[in-house]
Amino acid sequence: MTVLLVRTPIVLAVSSKQVVAHRGASGYAPEHTLAAYRLAMEQKADFVEQDLAITSDGVLMCLHDDTLERTTNVGEVYPHRFTKDSVFGGSGKHWIANDFTLDEIRRLDSGRWFDPRFAGSRIATWQEAIELMRGKAGLYPELKSPPLYSSRGIDMVKLLVASVTKNGLDRADSLRATPMIIQSFDEESIRRVATELPTVPRVLLMESFGEGGMTDERLRDIARFATGIAPAKELIEGQPDVVKRAHDLGMTVTAYTFRAGDTGRFPNVREEMSHFLYTLGIDALFTNNPDEFPRRP
Repeated sequence: MTVLLVRTPIVLAVSSKQVVAHRGASGYAPEHTLAAYRLAMEQKADFVEQDLAITSDGVLMCLHDDTLERTTNVGEVYPHRFTKDSVFGGSGKHWIANDFTLDEIRRLDSGRWFDPRFAGSRIATWQEAIELMRGKAGLYPELKSPPLYSSRGIDMVKLLVASVTKNGLDRADSLRATPMIIQSFDEESIRRVATELPTVPRVLLMESFGEGGMTDERLRDIARFATGIAPAKELIEGQPDVVKRAHDLGMTVTAYTFRAGDTGRFPNVREEMSHFLYTLGIDALFTNNPDEFPRRP
């Protein structure tokens, strides 16, 4: 077995509980717009998340879905440039973001679907997010769907690494002023980031612990290339001892996603977040409602 050796990142563990604004303050403003990012900072988010996608001309932009139809008016602006490939969300028409240039995407309205008050909002680019948040909040980019881009001959990790180094985001002084954590569900991508950006913390997102739950062996393996894990909150509730075991290996634990309209057995999202932070002991969480974060001294 090959052991991956990496340099210790500048920032390994959080010293207090932290809130990540999920796609910005997306409970109150359209996700991945500058309005959502600004509001997240106003609501004192420690980090603001950027899901990354790539335009056809190679620009990193902030978009959760692989396609544009859910959060823009792409069907109105480009009615004939769709695919019916079911891999992009079942039957129907889908407009793949990577089929459009940045200039074409800038013609789209990404706010009106959320609320007419935000009509005219545009999808933010990764560079715009950096410039908006630098020195004000942490960056939390996610490498979304790297296999999709690989199948199209695009190296998503390479593009992000180039951008991070060009902007100096991996330098010690930058990480102190503007912390950054890179996340992905794609394990291969996180392993690459561990070697290509060794000073930057990186988190493996997890929607399953696998059959039989999270084992010590699997946690030790993850700790060789990641500085933290970010499981779905249901996984942590089902196997809460994972938090201490990850901490014992020097990893942080972040849970997703906390929404005011979906709190399960809890009376409100603040109570739900408090349970995970202070009873189960996680370090950080993703939420659409950063203003509800139950911060304690």
